Amino acid sequence: MRTPWEAERAPIFFNAVALLFSVTAGAIAFLPFALYTSPWDAVRLKVPENQGNWWHVLIGAPFFLAFPMIWLRLRSLFSRQQSTPAGRRLIWTVVAFSICGTILVTLPFLLRLGNLARMNEWRRFSILFPTFGIVLASAAMLFLRRRYMLPTPACLVGLNTAYLANAALCLVVYGPMPGTARSSSGWIVTMVIVWPMLLELVWIFVRSFKTPDVPP
Repeated sequence: MRTPWEAERAPIFFNAVALLFSVTAGAIAFLPFALYTSPWDAVRLKVPENQGNWWHVLIGAPFFLAFPMIWLRLRSLFSRQQSTPAGRRLIWTVVAFSICGTILVTLPFLLRLGNLARMNEWRRFSILFPTFGIVLASAAMLFLRRRYMLPTPACLVGLNTAYLANAALCLVVYGPMPGTARSSSGWIVTMVIVWPMLLELVWIFVRSFKTPDVPP
């Protein structure tokens, strides 16, 4: 019978495929998302017409959560210890900052600030619902399943949640913007990888129902 710590490790094939998607997510940080501007450009305030501000920094930074994901995937494939206590603390710190940043980014839409006061209600709802829905649903499941969530899968839930919440916001906000496939290749690739990432979230929670209580 497997111990909880042995059960923490996902099948090798699953980890290999997840690593591929995580590496792809890491590449998106440097691909143009809209108007030839990448998340890396956004965090450096390299925005067209010098319009970069704190909003662009907060919306670009969560794309770099892909790199802690890659670290966890590599350890799952090549190390007996999937994560370390210090590494997990660092991951939860960046996840918390990322989610707080994403919430700040949505405030102008939530409060109808500036030009957003004239935004169509359906458009506003389509921006807020995926972002808050992903965060609230994952937080609720983590709380309800906390006795059954092993440390590394819980970190993956946090990373995927923070990444997906911001990605969903970006996909909806930047989707209607004009441009060619080359100028928004990051948007196109993100649209592809968010679905397997969302499925992984569901899979981790489903898997927690087969895990014994985690020792305190």
